[in-house]
Amino acid sequence: MSGHSKWATTKHKKAVIDSRRAKSFAKLVKNIEVAAKVGGPDVAGNPTLADAIQKAKKTSVPNDNIERAVKRGAGLSGEAVDYQTIMYEGYGHAGVAMLIECLTDNRNRAAAEVRIIMSRNGGTMADPGSVAYNFSRKGVISITKTDEVTEDDVLLAVLEAGAEEVMDRGGGFEVITDPSSLVDVRKAIQAANIDYDSAEAEFIATVTVSPDLDTAKKIVSLIDALEDCDDVQNVFTNMDLTPEVSEALEASEG
Repeated sequence: MSGHSKWATTKHKKAVIDSRRAKSFAKLVKNIEVAAKVGGPDVAGNPTLADAIQKAKKTSVPNDNIERAVKRGAGLSGEAVDYQTIMYEGYGHAGVAMLIECLTDNRNRAAAEVRIIMSRNGGTMADPGSVAYNFSRKGVISITKTDEVTEDDVLLAVLEAGAEEVMDRGGGFEVITDPSSLVDVRKAIQAANIDYDSAEAEFIATVTVSPDLDTAKKIVSLIDALEDCDDVQNVFTNMDLTPEVSEALEASEG
């Protein structure tokens, strides 16, 4: 596996402006609602909910919002939560493959908005299965680098728990696991007193491409446009930026 290709590891993602922060909050709350609906409100017995809450807290979602989301999802507030997950496939500039994961209460709206965004930003929709075959479902645990946590510390904590790989992403580490081992590896990280940012199942490309800077900018703009859509939860690509392109991209974004 040559790299985790979701656009999530540069400061572009961390320097969130207020309008996008609000959208991010809404999507994180939606994840909590769905996790609580599927597995119940007990965090101890619902690892998906625990991970959704952890990610929300790391993104500074207020505790009141989190608690209300759990109650709504679990049906304890009298409000109905009815979301469905839909995966769309497409291509960006230079044939970069894209999986667009939506969590929506209106399938027709989500489909129309994704198609419009792709069309307006140089992307094209693809037939079901024509892109997805190049992606594998993996557990991904993100850990921010600190002076106290080294790569050796992470490796020591996770390898016996079933981790497949630990990747250095510059500002942090990503632990890759089989989805079935995600909870065990996350628990091992916690047992080692290592703080983690998120732990969730994602789609990672088995074959990646490394675009030049101009193409990377266009792909990132397309991803930004998609992520601005309320129904879009995640965008996964087979784009694997070289260190040089990644640095140039960050520099161009100030």
